[in-house]
Amino acid sequence: MTSATGGGPLPLADPDDRHDRRDWEAAAAAVLRKARRLGPDDPDAAVWDALTTTTADGIRVSPLGTADDVADLPPTGVPGEFPFTRGRFAARPDGWDVRSHVGGLDAVAANREALLDLENGVTSLWIHVGGPLAADDLPRALDGVLLDLAPVVLEAPDDPVGAARALVELLDARGTTPAPGTGLGGDPVSATLRRGEPDLGGGSALDPEAAAGDVTALAEIAHGRGLLALTVDATVVHDAGGTDAQELGYALALGTHYLRVLVDGGLDVDDALALLEFRLAATDEQLTTIAKLRAARRTWARVAQLSGASPQASAQRQHAVTSRAMTSTRDPWVNMLRGTVAAFSAGVAGVDALTVLPFDAPAGRPEALGRRTARNTSALLLAESHVGVVADPAGGSYAVEALTDATARAAWAELDRTDAAGGVLAALADGSLAERVRDAAARRDVEVAHRRRPLTGLSEFPDADEAPLQREPDPSAPPVRRWGAAFERLRETPATSPVLLATMGPVAAHTARATFAQNLFAAGGVPVRVVGATAGVDDLVAAWSGERVVCLCGSDAAYADWGAAAAAALREAGATRVVLAGRPGPRTLDPSLVDDAAAVGDDAVAFLTRTREALS
Repeated sequence: MTSATGGGPLPLADPDDRHDRRDWEAAAAAVLRKARRLGPDDPDAAVWDALTTTTADGIRVSPLGTADDVADLPPTGVPGEFPFTRGRFAARPDGWDVRSHVGGLDAVAANREALLDLENGVTSLWIHVGGPLAADDLPRALDGVLLDLAPVVLEAPDDPVGAARALVELLDARGTTPAPGTGLGGDPVSATLRRGEPDLGGGSALDPEAAAGDVTALAEIAHGRGLLALTVDATVVHDAGGTDAQELGYALALGTHYLRVLVDGGLDVDDALALLEFRLAATDEQLTTIAKLRAARRTWARVAQLSGASPQASAQRQHAVTSRAMTSTRDPWVNMLRGTVAAFSAGVAGVDALTVLPFDAPAGRPEALGRRTARNTSALLLAESHVGVVADPAGGSYAVEALTDATARAAWAELDRTDAAGGVLAALADGSLAERVRDAAARRDVEVAHRRRPLTGLSEFPDADEAPLQREPDPSAPPVRRWGAAFERLRETPATSPVLLATMGPVAAHTARATFAQNLFAAGGVPVRVVGATAGVDDLVAAWSGERVVCLCGSDAAYADWGAAAAAALREAGATRVVLAGRPGPRTLDPSLVDDAAAVGDDAVAFLTRTREALS
């Protein structure tokens, strides 16, 4: 850029326009004081604690990355080189492999969906074999699919070896060299855990000898054919409610176990590593997803190094899948936004393959709109936003590098815990891994219930009049512990009786708390009737029409002035339960005068459960 007078390039900023840490603290503190998140006497430096967030693994994420955050971190290297934190390749001219999931369909329908996806931007297929689609149906399901151009990755939890042989027979019958990335998808351990509830409770049912036999058989089929044999599917831990570190720790432990089985079976460690792919979840928590996937490559490269692998063989091949756990059956359109953020994060992190699950998948078998928007998400990110052009665009960011390092260390600590139990099979058999995951899931449940981790369309901004999507059951869908399950359960059977929102005073005085209460009750499937502007107790009583539960909604001043009289009058009229929108206390209303109260930060699920019990 040059000046209008031709006097040379313009400076990017005024030389005197320089600011230091204290200037930022002062500016941020001023905003937080206006929002009452800092007191007038709090020092400006308190903004760091006020704005710092904490991940599910207890990692503190600073509001502003600084050079101090990365001063003591090990070098991350460059893209395409050990330890591969910054990506498996130095450049990604084609971005990532756009992989669609085809499952829960018979051979004819699976073929129709596969060809439609491939004709509209998908570059590989993830095929679920089982249920309506048997291994013998693969030739029909893949009819017209150019297997030398489009990689196919199988998922056959019931018979991985049989499905693998069927695919190889098809390749041989066609005389086709499989496209790079084609995989047999075996993971007997995770497949066992997928059976039943999503709590990893199937660990006691694991048969180590049978699992090792499948691993060895799949390796024999794949080796020398240019095929991947195994997919380490760590999303099973994510779907059970595990944290990022627990998901990565499981991936490291299970990958190490499979590596040992392969090497013990006679393979060179480099050849064994070349047979593995890792499947990880991508969520709408953008920075943590970027950091998790970068940390996954770094930690696996360290495992490979300790195993005696060559540097280039240590690169982890990643398949990211947008999180099932983050999605909701309610207001499912928001799942499109969640999936887009997750896909963007995975793309920025440098994954090899990415599956965006359809927005309507939580309701059952996805339909045409869901599948189209899923594949178009990657198309838009790649072709219009050019997210895949730059290798590791987050690299060098103080915040991302610090979070990557912290996540890698937390994942390694989780691997140590699993090793201390005797390895991944032992940790699953004795329940220690499942117990840690259950504890993590319970902590998230508390945060979701208190709406410290809000879920748009479910715990926040719910659509009370929304009709749930109707979809056919999907037999290929795995069990998932969705983050918002508690709110979904409340919404499954809406309450038939409304709560009266006893709004106190003019609209301007009560609208904030009335809106809060209306959204809160809607999140629990509780209808409301809003009184509107009132001038006093008589207006509230006149508006009451037999509701069992009434909720006072007004300003602190209105509560203190005539809240007691309003509660008493409504009880006398026949209301059996009076709740307060806000916190009772000396500045509002005496706690003894109300039966319940709801305010920001309270356990919304518990409050809504109590309210529904009172209504019934």
